[in-house]
Amino acid sequence: MFVSFFPRPKLFFLSAAAWSLFLILLWFFGGQQFGSVFGLGPADPAAPAIIGISVFWSKPFLWFYIYYAISVLIFYAFWAWFAPHPWQNWSILVTSLILFLIYFTVQVSVAVNNWYGPFYDYVQGLMSGTKQSTNAEYYWGIASFAWLALVGMNVQVINVFIVQHWIFRWRTAMNDYFMANWDKLRHIEGAAQRVQEDTMRFSQIMEDLGSSFVQSIMTLIAFLPVLIQLQQHITELPLVGAIPQPLVVAALAWCFFGTIAVMLAGIKLPGLQFRNQRVEAAYRKELVYGEDHADRAQPATTRELFANVRRNYFRLYGHYVYFNIVRYTYLQADNIYSGLILGPSLVAHKITFGVFSQISNAFGRVTNSLQFLLNSWSTIVELQSIHKRLRAFEATLAGEPLPDVDQHYLDRERAGMRPEDQPAS
Repeated sequence: MFVSFFPRPKLFFLSAAAWSLFLILLWFFGGQQFGSVFGLGPADPAAPAIIGISVFWSKPFLWFYIYYAISVLIFYAFWAWFAPHPWQNWSILVTSLILFLIYFTVQVSVAVNNWYGPFYDYVQGLMSGTKQSTNAEYYWGIASFAWLALVGMNVQVINVFIVQHWIFRWRTAMNDYFMANWDKLRHIEGAAQRVQEDTMRFSQIMEDLGSSFVQSIMTLIAFLPVLIQLQQHITELPLVGAIPQPLVVAALAWCFFGTIAVMLAGIKLPGLQFRNQRVEAAYRKELVYGEDHADRAQPATTRELFANVRRNYFRLYGHYVYFNIVRYTYLQADNIYSGLILGPSLVAHKITFGVFSQISNAFGRVTNSLQFLLNSWSTIVELQSIHKRLRAFEATLAGEPLPDVDQHYLDRERAGMRPEDQPAS
């Protein structure tokens, strides 16, 4: 699954994680200031913040672009020398481009959050009659947001296009790898489906989860300092009272509670999803045999196989009921959680409308990034079931024993047992 697309996968991902951590630490402990050598140093803390789209061609951002590009080229050059791979341009360079575009969209969100404060304070002044303005000033403020939204949207569209090609390249790499070893794999139950469908679903889900995870980390890194800076306006939490770092503590506690609740509610789903794919494969395989052999796919056989499909689906539906109750109840409560947290400070007139908007948005971004497992649990369940199916291929090619369930079906196939003689899953 990985060796077809990435050079020496275990070492590659470990080195990528270590290199990324090193670059992040280097950036925060001197790398950011090093741009001053080229006239691209960080902004003066006493200077007013840049509001609007121009922040993306400010000197600190230009230096980060250079820093990122040099870091990627060093990593690429090492792997091109250490372990050349036919797909290294896509697995390293294009992956790095996707990560950069994700970072850029996160920074657009930060720029929008910075826009909220002054603009909504300006709107509050207009509504209360304490601020004098003109139509041109108002429309200029709206235009500043429109540029951010337009750029952010188009960057996301470009990223989706690149990701679609990236996913298909990974599928192509897996397809070529498995088909080159087809003689060793063709005896595995549902082998055709695993090559034709599961490879695409696996690469697509891995990209979706990977990009969501990276975006969550980047959002947390970008918005946590914003939240810490804004919480100077918040002195206490409801029921708890005054505590250090109140907004950070509230976000961590809330997300930890939700993640544990959803994981416990969905603990049985991976096994049920895997069994669901097995009974579907058995039913589909018998129908395929029936296309060429008149004695196959008889009513009694297909009725029994479809009954297995129905039984597993109904069991799956039942487990999803309480899983979805827990998940969606939490997500609905999450929509009002920040309002509850900010209530005492708002009632006490300690924050303005602009600060309230900034804190609500930053708090939502931080909590959403911390809810990665909660938001992705259903997708993770599907990925686990697909991984189990493709794992049988890797076990065969590595000369290892097949997973128990695949070995069970293979033994029965070799014994000449037809699908209707096999016990229901």
